[in-house]
Amino acid sequence: MTENELAQKSNQYRQRILKYIVGANAGHTGGSLSCIDILNVLYNYTLNVSPQNFSSPDRDRYIQSKGHCVEALFVVLADKGFFPEEDLNTLCKYQSHYIGHPTKKVKGVEQNTGALGHGLPISVGNALAAKMDEKDFRVFTLMGDGELPEGSNWEAALTAAHYKLDNLCAIIDKNSLQITGSTADVCNTDPIDEKFESFGWAVKHVDGHDLKALKEAFDSLPFEAGKPSLVIAHTVKGKGVSFMENQISWHHGVPSKEQYADALKELSEAL
Repeated sequence: MTENELAQKSNQYRQRILKYIVGANAGHTGGSLSCIDILNVLYNYTLNVSPQNFSSPDRDRYIQSKGHCVEALFVVLADKGFFPEEDLNTLCKYQSHYIGHPTKKVKGVEQNTGALGHGLPISVGNALAAKMDEKDFRVFTLMGDGELPEGSNWEAALTAAHYKLDNLCAIIDKNSLQITGSTADVCNTDPIDEKFESFGWAVKHVDGHDLKALKEAFDSLPFEAGKPSLVIAHTVKGKGVSFMENQISWHHGVPSKEQYADALKELSEAL
C-alpha cells in the first residue's frame, strides 16, 4: 500500500473512530487519534496477520498495551475483515463484546489489556516462546508514554534484553499527555531512549504521523541483532482535528453533535 493510500486510510479511520465514540457516548478520543497512523501501517503494511491466518502459530502478534484506546484497534480490525463493521454500533452497549478495552471475545484481539503495564510483559513472553519454539513470528506491542511509570514495564524491558529478543518491537505512542496532565508533570520518564538503551534495547525515534517513516522503521527491524527494538513515535494527542490537538480534555472527551460535525468537515476537507 502506498503512502497516499495509507494517508487516505488514516483519514477514514479517524472519521470512524469519532463516529463510534459519538454513538457510544464514551471512548478515549485523543489517544485513539494519536496512535491510529501506527496501527494503520502495522496492519496494512507490516504485520503478517489476517482473519485467514489468525489461528496459525506462525502469525505475527500485535498486543495493544494502551488498551483504553481500543476504538483505534476496533476500526482497523473491522476494516481488515476480522468482524463486520456494523458490530461497532454496539460499542459500550449492554452485553456487547465491544467494550472499552480489548478483549479476546473480539476476533483479532490477541490479549485482554487495559491495566497499564501489562502489554510489554505479555509480549516478552510471546517473543520468548517464539525463540524457544524456533518460530519466525514477530511480536509488536503499542504502549502509551503515560503507562511507562508502571514497574512491570521495566522488569519486562530487562528480561527482553537478557534473552536477546530481537523478534520483539515495542512502540511508544509519545503524545506527552495523560489523563491528569502532561507526562512530564505527572511522572517524568524522560529520557526514554537512554533508559531503554541502558537496559540493552536498540532505539529509534520517528514521527508517529509520518507514514513513510513508520514503514521504514518497521522495515528495518530488528534495529540490532540480538536486541529488542523500541520505536519512540512522537505523536499529537487528538491528531487530525485541530480543536482536539494537544488538549488534555480530549483524553476521554466525547464530541457534541456540533463538534462531531466540525471534526468530520475538517477531516473530509483534508481527505
